[in-house]
Amino acid sequence: MKTSQKDFAGAAPRAAKEANIFFFCGPDEAGASAAAARIHELLPDPGERVDMSGGDLRKDPVRLGDEARSSSLFGDTRHIYVRANGEEAHDAVKLLVDGVDQGLGAACPVLIVATSATDKSRTAKLLLKRKDALVGMFYPPELPAVAAQIRQMGDAAGVRLNGDLGERIARGAGLDVRLAQSEVTKLALYLDASVESPKPADAADLEAIGAATEEDGFMPLVNAVLSGETAKLPGELRRMREVSLNPVGLLLAFERRTAQLAQIAGKIRSERDISGVLQNEQQARRVFWKDRRDLDNQLRCWNSEAKLSRLVERLMQLHRALLSNNQSAEVLLSQGLAEIARAARVRR
Repeated sequence: MKTSQKDFAGAAPRAAKEANIFFFCGPDEAGASAAAARIHELLPDPGERVDMSGGDLRKDPVRLGDEARSSSLFGDTRHIYVRANGEEAHDAVKLLVDGVDQGLGAACPVLIVATSATDKSRTAKLLLKRKDALVGMFYPPELPAVAAQIRQMGDAAGVRLNGDLGERIARGAGLDVRLAQSEVTKLALYLDASVESPKPADAADLEAIGAATEEDGFMPLVNAVLSGETAKLPGELRRMREVSLNPVGLLLAFERRTAQLAQIAGKIRSERDISGVLQNEQQARRVFWKDRRDLDNQLRCWNSEAKLSRLVERLMQLHRALLSNNQSAEVLLSQGLAEIARAARVRR
């Protein structure tokens, strides 16, 4: 089975009942992750979550099938969540489906979010024609589509988002629906809103909950790091600590921008094309006008597929480090971002 962001919402309930292997890919990492979260919600009995990385599976591809066919410590149900980059999980997925076809035993649900992979990748081709698998391809959404989705989130939480509030939240979240959902949830709590007792929200309410915006949220730090502006970095890292920016949320903003860079870079043949391509992206409303200068700088810093792939891998390593050691998250993130900024500086 195959789906995309256009039809995923309708296909998800059926897929959660019929499929057992879910492969979410494409340049929109946020959308792919949100899809995996939705499937988790729809699984009849998800049970214990077992996290794996694509790097681990590349070194030990047998592990995925072994874990999927084993039971949890207390005999309860489980599911496996894999964060991979490109084709890292290919050999593991092949061994898993071969085991299923050979009748080696029932496997628990496996959810894979594969950054930098597509529905044309070798891993996706293993699954596309299988009835027990779903391949989801996600492209970065446009601002109006995300704003509409945020208004739907508001309706589901009992928050009526008036005026351009949906677009403002979308921009502040970097078009990341996970961060946007967090802001809507905070608004609902602040307003004491519910579906049974809906409340209207305005710009003052958004400011009162300290919602992220382009000016005081993640993007100044994201832009300083990915543009190699090392002189700005100490001040931005200090601001990160002073305003208590969430490390995981911040890293998601980095992943989101990197996915956007990868998508735009695929349309560029040489550095001379950058300005023209960005102009076309702005006219198509895939790029916000305020982001053009930063995107131009960053595309010149990360000007090859190999460099972007290494950046994606480093961000994934940071993400895994934060999840496994949240007490030192701020220190680990500061060190990792400094390394990335220095690398970008060399490439300028």
